[in-house]
Amino acid sequence: GGAGGFGRVEGGRATGQNFLVRSAHHFVAQGYNVALLGRPSDTPDLGYPDRVSEAHMADVRAVLAFVKTLSGAPVWLVGTSRGSVSVAAAAIHIPTGVAGVVLASSVVSPQKPEAVPLQDLAAIRVPVLVLHHRQDACHLCAPADVPAILRGLTQAPVKKEMWVDGGGNPTGNPCEALHWHGFVGMEREAVALIAGWLRRPVD
Repeated sequence: GGAGGFGRVEGGRATGQNFLVRSAHHFVAQGYNVALLGRPSDTPDLGYPDRVSEAHMADVRAVLAFVKTLSGAPVWLVGTSRGSVSVAAAAIHIPTGVAGVVLASSVVSPQKPEAVPLQDLAAIRVPVLVLHHRQDACHLCAPADVPAILRGLTQAPVKKEMWVDGGGNPTGNPCEALHWHGFVGMEREAVALIAGWLRRPVD
């Protein structure tokens, strides 16, 4: 999410506050291998246009190829906030590279031409989970606009819209990771929902 950074790596763990970064150990506890895709070293930011660019897709392909040398397990892409833009684009442009995708706290605003509902979602032919917090107050991720994602997924074999309303103590910018937008206070529960669906993807 965000500009694509995940903080420093200390003791083998990334220190960033992004929901997926700070929850990586919960995925590991659920039995999953985790690879964090960060911003490439030759750019200061992963803006919206960057995330649907061929250069970005080439980076994602390279990471996927590397990860597959480490494990023969199916690879799922999970993106949150601005990362949902990258994950949707990857599902469209790398059709045979992933088992499925999870779009969490998705960017859905028509103000952003690269927003998830404005991409060619009909080209996605893998299972898709859409996870969103009912109290997400980010103006680019309004809950009312989330159903447009499922409407666009006309060819996905499985598609699930999942809503949560838990957590607590949101702080700071409502578009940042420690607000409802980042599933604050319910990280373990959110990961458990994602992990359970990955094991058995159903509508």
